[in-house]
Amino acid sequence: MNLALTEEQHFVRESFASLFANEAPSARVREAEAEGGHDPGLWNLLTETGALGVGVPEDLGGGGGGLLELSLIAEEAGRRVAPVPFPETAAAARLLAECGVGDLLHDVLSGSRIVSLATGSGPVERQLLTDGAVADIVLSLQGDQVVAVHRPAVVRRVSNMGGLPMARWETPAEIEILAKGDRSRRRFAAALDEVRILRAAALNGLASEAIEIGAAYARQREAFGIPIGTYQAVAHPLADALVAKDGAQLLTWKACWATTERLPRASSLAAMAFVFSAESAYTATQHSLHIHGGYGFTVECDIQLYYRRAKAWVTTFADPDRELDVVAERTLGPAPGSRRTPARTLAEGA
Repeated sequence: MNLALTEEQHFVRESFASLFANEAPSARVREAEAEGGHDPGLWNLLTETGALGVGVPEDLGGGGGGLLELSLIAEEAGRRVAPVPFPETAAAARLLAECGVGDLLHDVLSGSRIVSLATGSGPVERQLLTDGAVADIVLSLQGDQVVAVHRPAVVRRVSNMGGLPMARWETPAEIEILAKGDRSRRRFAAALDEVRILRAAALNGLASEAIEIGAAYARQREAFGIPIGTYQAVAHPLADALVAKDGAQLLTWKACWATTERLPRASSLAAMAFVFSAESAYTATQHSLHIHGGYGFTVECDIQLYYRRAKAWVTTFADPDRELDVVAERTLGPAPGSRRTPARTLAEGA
């Protein structure tokens, strides 16, 4: 099995690694956090590169790539905890392409409107929207209809420890039906799985940089005359975190492949990748923060940015315990006596 990236995929990774390294330094992340968790300048630059259209067919104005290419971009964004709403918007663009909504898709790819996904259940006005403070439209599933909910006049921002642009849309809003029927429901479920995969990729990038931050400090900080990185209690957990991060990355790439090939296990793998990446990212940031001692908790230290987002990027999508139930149901079927039906897989819509 060849796990190497293609030349084109290496180009995508290197290009966006350079972009985020130059345009999303920690100082800029802090400035965006003070302004509500979103950097409009960085977002405009990202849309100008065509990042949102990488996973959209060329005949619809996209780049003709796939989910793996989008995951590489999400990973580099996560590496710099870039203050842009990439996972939901990239998945929304692919959903619009699947539903054949050309005009709105053009607006998304051009950057004229931010379109996100409602990842919770129930009406939009009952949900806490991850990108609600900046989104112009949120795609939602109501019954068997995929609908576009337009931004209402009143939006209530919600302060959060993750520094994310979260908000509630509590007032009546204009709703536009984009598609309906059982196939549309499956398409929306597939879009949510793509959000799981892209968030997993972002968490993998976050974990990788958190390990680098911790290792750099361990080489610099001395105790009893020697670098603290020479102590096993410091070095071994970092090594474990690196191995876990590599495993999470491989699982995420496997989920990308299974989704692209429309394999029956694709949906299960998406949930697994999300759960494993969430756990490995939290462990990596937690140990790296502890390496810094009390300094790691101060706002001047970069590792606290990673620690807070490692939790926020997960919990704003779902309760991690619920995601474990999702993995179990998709792998083994519903528990005896459960009234819930097994989660649909992407293969059912093929």
